[in-house]
Amino acid sequence: MNRSAKSSTARGFTLIELLVVIAIIATLSSLIFVGTQNAMMAAKQSKCAGNLRNLGVAFHLYALDHNGLFPETSHTMDLDQTWIYALEDYLGTFDETRICPADPKGPERLKAKGTSYVLNSYIFVAEVGPFGDIVGPQLNRYSNLPEPSQTLMAFICSDGTGVGPGNDHTHSQQWRSWGAVCRDIAPDRFGGGKADHTKGRSNYLYVDGRVESFRALEIKRKIEAGNNIAKPPGIEGLQ
Repeated sequence: MNRSAKSSTARGFTLIELLVVIAIIATLSSLIFVGTQNAMMAAKQSKCAGNLRNLGVAFHLYALDHNGLFPETSHTMDLDQTWIYALEDYLGTFDETRICPADPKGPERLKAKGTSYVLNSYIFVAEVGPFGDIVGPQLNRYSNLPEPSQTLMAFICSDGTGVGPGNDHTHSQQWRSWGAVCRDIAPDRFGGGKADHTKGRSNYLYVDGRVESFRALEIKRKIEAGNNIAKPPGIEGLQ
């Protein structure tokens, strides 16, 4: 009786039981890792959305002080006077706000005095005629945009965008292909990173100050259908 009890209590794991335990531990570890990664990415996306909202408020405060005009990009201003620096006095945490927390080149942009956010060139880079005159309405004025709540103002820049302050606007008029879009902005900044840029999503700032998040694949489908998301609606003659 004692020998039987002793033999029973001394019995260890079988190989199959040990493999099952290892598999369970590996699965739990994987789930915890994925959950942690997702939580971190969600936190970065939320922080980025907050940055864009703060920029939206700063744009409108600036316009109130400048006859309704938004600040200009490096296309027309000196590098130390571009829009991001024009907004510095309107932002509480300037360096933190101008860098997206998910931007892999964030530290480089911070050091080079650049920004993770780029402005819609349809609005901020005026079309110029053969004699240097501005063609059409001045779109960096809120009142000149027929549908500000449907007009995109700012995007998160792509990894390929230069890190200096001169890289502060898109080339939206050239967004005739998915590749052209991805050269300017990062439609998959959160949860993406693959070569085709169709996974994940990104944040977008509208002229009215609203911030929306869209899946990269949704943006790709619009572009491929001939719908340039950057083109301000309601304005005739825009290419």
